[in-house]
Order: sequence, then structure tokens, then C-alpha cells
Amino acid sequence: MKRREFLKTSIAASALAGLGPAGARSATAQPPAGGAGREYYELRAYRFKEGAGHELLEAYLEKAAIPALNRLGLKPIGVFTELEPKGPPSVYVLIPYPSIDSFATAASRMNADPAYQQAGADYLQTPKSNPAFERIDSWLMLAFAGQPKLELAPYSLEKKPRIFELRSYQSYSEVKALKKVEMFNSGEIEVMHEVGLAPVFYGQVLVGKDLPHLTYMLSAQDRAAHDAHFAAFGKHPTWNRLKNDPQYADTVSKVSNWFLAPAPCSQV
Repeated sequence: MKRREFLKTSIAASALAGLGPAGARSATAQPPAGGAGREYYELRAYRFKEGAGHELLEAYLEKAAIPALNRLGLKPIGVFTELEPKGPPSVYVLIPYPSIDSFATAASRMNADPAYQQAGADYLQTPKSNPAFERIDSWLMLAFAGQPKLELAPYSLEKKPRIFELRSYQSYSEVKALKKVEMFNSGEIEVMHEVGLAPVFYGQVLVGKDLPHLTYMLSAQDRAAHDAHFAAFGKHPTWNRLKNDPQYADTVSKVSNWFLAPAPCSQV
């Protein structure tokens, strides 16, 4: 079996039935549970040693990587730094893909792009004595049926001041992880939109460390607005009904979150 075919088969198998939306955002023409019509996301975390700068990486992203990804039809690309670092500095990059094929072929297509190679030469050919980063963590995700594509609030589209919160929910079993995705699709996503939390994406993590878990991103014009929106979410009757529903008990074993600022080159 060819590598690309194996990748497609493996990922399709992990996107199990039962992830379809019950009471999702649109009552019509919902996408199939297997992934058709739903985006894939790659989230990268470029890790740096304490005190190290990331100017070389950000210049590469702005001048080489983002233009090349856009030429492949992949957009918008998000680039973020942490507002409240919890360890050594990291730069997060979010890349949406319309299909698993586009994910599988993006790197080779970029490497065959002369404009990318020229614009990114300083980063791509940096010597061992001056690495652009320490390590890269990467996660591949499938969009939830309840929000099958990345969405941007008006202030993001207009590149106005904004902040983001990246949230990750780990589960103690694969079954419970799928139930938490179902819970989002059954009304939680709708409530978040209703109270102004402005979700950017929701992703079931298919490949990456700390499985099983899901990751999603919220946005706001500032921290005070974000906190107010979350307070409204906590009081919403639909959320309170869902969190007290026995079928969704024990679906989350650990919550992690990061507040992020968009880099100047970010398209999100």
C-alpha cells in the first residue's frame, strides 16, 4: 500500500462514526461523520530554548512559508505567540487543509517551489550552530461536524486588536474522547457562538502526543471581553443541561489552555 493511501486509510478509521452533529449549527445538509466537507488542521508548536529569539522563524513564516502555503490554496494561516508563557517560549502555527491529500502533499509541493526556496533560504539553510528552533511539536486534527471549517470574527478579518485562547481537553479513554466531541456537536458549539466566544476552529486530534484529546480556539477583542463571554457561557441553560447529562460524565480528565497574541504576519 502506498504511503499516502495508508495515511488516508488510517486517519479515516480514527474519525469514527458517532461524531456527527446532533443539534449542530445548521439543521440542513450536515456533512457526513467520516470527514467529507470538514477541514483538517495542522497545529505546530515551534519550541525555543529559554532566552532564544524567534526572529529567524517569523521572517521565514512571513516571507516564505505563508506565501507558499497560500499559493497552494491553504489559508488563512495563523501565527501566534504566548501572552502568558508557561515555560520556554513557543510560536504556534495553524494551517487549514481542505483534504488529507492536501496535507500529505503540501511539504513536497513547497520544496519544489523556487520562490519559496529563495525567500526562505536564510531559515532553510541555517547552520547547525544557529538553529531556528529547538524542536517542533505537531498535531493533525479533523474539524468537528458542528463547525466544519475555520471561522474568523470581523475583528480578525480586519486585523484589529484581538486575542485568542487555545484549549485542549484530554480524556482517559477513546470512547470518552468521542463523547466529548459529541457533546460539542450537540449544542456546546452553538452556545459558544451565541455568547460571543467566537470559536475559530474545533479539532479532534488524530495524530500527535497526549492522545486522546481535542483542541479548539476561541477569540475576542481583548481579555475583558473574553472573560465576559465565558461568564455568559457558564450561565447558559443549554450548557448547564449538557454538563449535567449523565451520558457526558467523565469525558474530560485534563484541561490545558494558552492565551495567544497574533504575530504581525498572522492571517488569523
